[in-house]
Amino acid sequence: MPATPPPSPAQDRAPERIEDVDVSTEMQGSFLEYAYSVIYSRALPDARDGLKPVQRRILYQMAEMGLRPERGHVKSARVVGEVMGKLHPHGDAPIYDALVRLAQAFSLRVPLVDGHGNFGSLDDGPAASRYTEARLAPAALALTADLDEDVVDFIPNYDGQFQQPEVLPAAFPNLLVNGATGIAVGMATNMAPHNLIEVVGAAIHLLDNPDATVEELMEFVPGPDLPSGGIIVGLDGIKDAYTVGRGSFKTRAKVSIEPLGPRRTGLVVTELPYLVGPERIIEKIKDAVNSKKLTGIADVTDLSDRHHGLRLVIGIKTGFDPNAVLEQLYRLTPLEDSFSINNVALVGGQPQTLGLRELLRVYVDHRIRVVTRRSQYRLDRRRERLHLVEGLLVAILDIDEVIQVIRSSDDSEQARTRLISVFDLSQVQAEYILELRLRRLTRFSRIELETERDALLAEIAQLEELLGSEILLRALVARELDAAAETYGTPRRTLLLNGGPVAARSSRAAAAADLQIADAPCRVYLSATGRMVRAEMAADVPGGGIVTPARRSKHDAIRSAVDTTTRGDLGAVTSAGRLVRFSPVDLPSVPGNSVQPAAGTRADQYLGLASGEHAIALVPLAENPPVAFGTLQGVVKRLAASEIGPKHDIEIIALKPGDRVVGAAVAPDDAELIFVTSDAQLLRFDASSVRPQGRSAGGMAGVRITAGESVVFFGVVGPEASDPVVVTIAGTSQALPGADAGTGKVSVLEEFPPKGRATGGVRAQRFLKGEDTITLAWAGESPVRAVGPDGAVRDLPEVGAKRDASGQPLDGVIGAIGTAVQ
Repeated sequence: MPATPPPSPAQDRAPERIEDVDVSTEMQGSFLEYAYSVIYSRALPDARDGLKPVQRRILYQMAEMGLRPERGHVKSARVVGEVMGKLHPHGDAPIYDALVRLAQAFSLRVPLVDGHGNFGSLDDGPAASRYTEARLAPAALALTADLDEDVVDFIPNYDGQFQQPEVLPAAFPNLLVNGATGIAVGMATNMAPHNLIEVVGAAIHLLDNPDATVEELMEFVPGPDLPSGGIIVGLDGIKDAYTVGRGSFKTRAKVSIEPLGPRRTGLVVTELPYLVGPERIIEKIKDAVNSKKLTGIADVTDLSDRHHGLRLVIGIKTGFDPNAVLEQLYRLTPLEDSFSINNVALVGGQPQTLGLRELLRVYVDHRIRVVTRRSQYRLDRRRERLHLVEGLLVAILDIDEVIQVIRSSDDSEQARTRLISVFDLSQVQAEYILELRLRRLTRFSRIELETERDALLAEIAQLEELLGSEILLRALVARELDAAAETYGTPRRTLLLNGGPVAARSSRAAAAADLQIADAPCRVYLSATGRMVRAEMAADVPGGGIVTPARRSKHDAIRSAVDTTTRGDLGAVTSAGRLVRFSPVDLPSVPGNSVQPAAGTRADQYLGLASGEHAIALVPLAENPPVAFGTLQGVVKRLAASEIGPKHDIEIIALKPGDRVVGAAVAPDDAELIFVTSDAQLLRFDASSVRPQGRSAGGMAGVRITAGESVVFFGVVGPEASDPVVVTIAGTSQALPGADAGTGKVSVLEEFPPKGRATGGVRAQRFLKGEDTITLAWAGESPVRAVGPDGAVRDLPEVGAKRDASGQPLDGVIGAIGTAVQ
């Protein structure tokens, strides 16, 4: 039989299938698919949890791996491998880059990954993933919490083998807090970080007031809070960004002028603009000096270390004005940088440009859905458990008959049917009883099951009430947000100034012509709530005075006010017994007829005070006046005028352990010094009885106080004071701060007879039943103004009470007292 010939190659090949495709159509379709993939799956964050897909997958996978903050670190390469193999079908390099950014404290305001090893700096990249280790940071737990309670939808991974969350529950507004950057196809996002506490405050306000305006929300979120601190100048661009989603602002380094040695001054940089490193600053300064664009620089030294943080020292040549050199540095180097806000994020899978209100609205709606789904899940689980417990209660009452029914049944199906029939059980209850082992029956008792049933009924009632009330749901969301802010929030780092940035110059000659800021007359205010502002002199007021605003505004209780010039020298007396010299040139400036210290800046930030140290008073230095201070332990001192030298920071009183300065003011010989103690004693004596002393002296006895008492107020009343009054507020020492408004009274100062120094004074207020201390006191010229802890104006009793009368109940808690703006 002849062999069958092998098939020819032509017969073996399948018939060719060739299609004609229009190239332009194919390119358009492919490009659109690619653009959509980049926008949705890679470049833009979701407005709900503020994360890109790769970031979300990293946090979720790390949570699945059990890399909690209380456990040890693991190699970053292991995390990258798990994410790449299970969830993210891309290379290891972009995954590791995203992991590194989540761990960088200079990139994120609240880092989400706790990195161990070299995760890079502003000037250098990180080490390879095989050298570094990582675990979740505490704040990441708030983003991934409750994922096992059906709070969000899960979607398949790239090959359908695993599930991943479509979005994280996000217990705080991560997008606003940590910001985001990304470049997609035809669009980009660039969002600035913010302060967690401020953002949460705005979110809670929006929960309580769904129709809140952007202006109202900006009372809680006045501007970005950058991880590196620094200073933001000019807030108009920020308001634009919060309104329409696009805007820009200028950031400046925090620079102080300090003596570096005898007759040598330098600029000390302690905070830089966002994402600007010290090496870049040094390089730009060298380039500007070499090209003759920048003069007056002697040297630049980087003294930064991990213990003291950033410290860049710029030496100034002799004969050059440090302020003028600083203005050049702001203009020619990244010591002043710009940040463009472009709030583009995914909403419902579509990219949108969002303002502050819209960003908070999307997050708040998401959080309400999360809490609703979590509550429904918990309700369902408790109902299921209650159903089983009720079945057990029925069975355990006659356990012998239950066992007899099961034993006499031929199979499990018959046993189930008979249990349902005999005991009126559901199929689920009968199945649960059949699956119980005999040894487990010993764990059950009627009392325990009834206790569990009652607890379940109470929880079910609470959950049903919660799910049936939108008000209760919003209140629960607000409480959880407040808890997250308390747990993970930190004080603001970035200082906000409403001044303008350095304008660009077209030539070096033009720059040199107006380096100096006009040294115009002004008045600097220190409010009772610890904020400072510079008020310009009003030209239309005779004598160049300040126009007093007619309306009452927040934070308008003034502790201290000093007339000076824009570039003049002032001294701030602190509670630690220091005098800090500063210039008001960089303080927020407002017209004299609209002074609102609420728009000012925090004095402790502006002056660079230590934690727990506060500015007590402002004093002029040009006239070298004697300054009086009073301390908590009743010590008084007047500093000799000759002792206030040119140093930036001097110690002006030697305080005893546990003592601190409670009041200070200029005190000429014809003024009167006033102490008020916690046991309601007021002492008034002449300033001339306190001889001026040197800086190292510890003062002398001012008022005699009994054991366990302390000084509540110290002040100075000059002979020119208009209708001076004394305000005292009494309460109980057992009440929590801010819980009891107490009673108060306002008396004319003349009601209190003068006495000698180091005596006990006279009674300033009679305590009512339950009162045992003076919580707040003040003495000075009228008109007097009181504000609450929130800065809102509070009403005081009418002037005219007798000096030893009891007080009248107050409508609200008073946090500070001062004078009105003059």
